[in-house]
Amino acid sequence: MVFKVVHKTAYIYHEPISLCHNMARLIPRSNHQQLCIKSTVNIDPIPDVIDEFEDFFGNKVIYFAIQREHKSLLVTVSSEIERLSFEDNQQHLIQQYGKTPWEEARMQLYQPILEYIDARQYVPETAATSFDGGITEYALQSFKSGRSIYDAVYNLMERIHQDFQFKAGFTTVATPISVIMKQRKGVCQDFAHVGIACLRSMGFPARYVSGYIETVPPEGVEKLMGVDASHAWFSVFIPNIGWLDFDPTNNMIPSNQHINIGWGRDYFDITPLKGVILSSSPHQLSVSVDVRRVK
Repeated sequence: MVFKVVHKTAYIYHEPISLCHNMARLIPRSNHQQLCIKSTVNIDPIPDVIDEFEDFFGNKVIYFAIQREHKSLLVTVSSEIERLSFEDNQQHLIQQYGKTPWEEARMQLYQPILEYIDARQYVPETAATSFDGGITEYALQSFKSGRSIYDAVYNLMERIHQDFQFKAGFTTVATPISVIMKQRKGVCQDFAHVGIACLRSMGFPARYVSGYIETVPPEGVEKLMGVDASHAWFSVFIPNIGWLDFDPTNNMIPSNQHINIGWGRDYFDITPLKGVILSSSPHQLSVSVDVRRVK
């Protein structure tokens, strides 16, 4: 399957600004799950400085600066992504190694294997995934003694989906995870952070995955342009299997409808667009995403 994704980010400034520096992580990466066939970045006004590089985690980054007066900023990224078939091999590994008790799987993680050493950088907590707010106690309800590692993580995903209410606007990127745990409300970004914090509290590497999900309108209803949104889920590293993705917002294992932009320790490692401007006046932000299957 091939998807076309158009992601538009628009800033309208109340007063003209003379300088802005920005970093965009909006180009989908290629991996064993997908191939980014092409990606085009259009920035208006045209930047005075622009550069492309990969960050520490291998995500594609566009740095740009506009060094003249402007009243708006529009960043449009159009990408074509082919989803690759990998489920059969993944299912085989899950059936073979997913039944390992989670305690044994955790011990295996600390073998002197290069892949495991690399994965362990995703074990320490971050400010967005701290173990406060009863995280460990919540995780232990899924990680019961002797339970298989796959079943434990799957149960954690199911419980987050059942226990937390999706409520747009209730949280911001600055909302502490302790508040999310107490109020049991948030959005996909928050649910990913909860899952990651739980897994790390149990000693497992977990990373934040940023991307998109294809939404399908009801039969007979035409899909509207720009109504999709950025999405997020978590991934856990399991010995002998590798990284496995789990989507607690939709209570599903990400598959053909999920498109990956990149990953990091938490949201702040893979923020879609961030920067600084030389201005003291407020601004308006609008984001539009359209995901369409073209093949």
